[in-house]
Amino acid sequence: MARKHSKAGAYYEETSREDEEETAAPAPCWLCGRPLGKNIVLHHPVPKSRGGRDVVPMHPICQQTLIANFSNAELQRHALDVEAILLNPDMRKFVDWVAKKDPDFHASPAKKKR
Repeated sequence: MARKHSKAGAYYEETSREDEEETAAPAPCWLCGRPLGKNIVLHHPVPKSRGGRDVVPMHPICQQTLIANFSNAELQRHALDVEAILLNPDMRKFVDWVAKKDPDFHASPAKKKR
């Protein structure tokens, strides 16, 4: 009986994947602009319930803070405009604060202000 996959093929596939990961530069967070760490969240800037299809990479703490400060209707209005989101004083304060943190930094976000 023939093998479906050769043993050597699996080894070469694994090493090529590792090489790709090492050469790929970390993408910046959509909200804060810091390099992404190990934990990445793909966030819908326009909520899926409002017809959003695009996703952007973010830190989990950035996504949680964004959701805590904006309703779905507000996120739909701002869409992909980060500058409009950063006009909110709470979001500007957060981004200025988190800019000095490690990419894998995580803390509990503030409670929703709605």
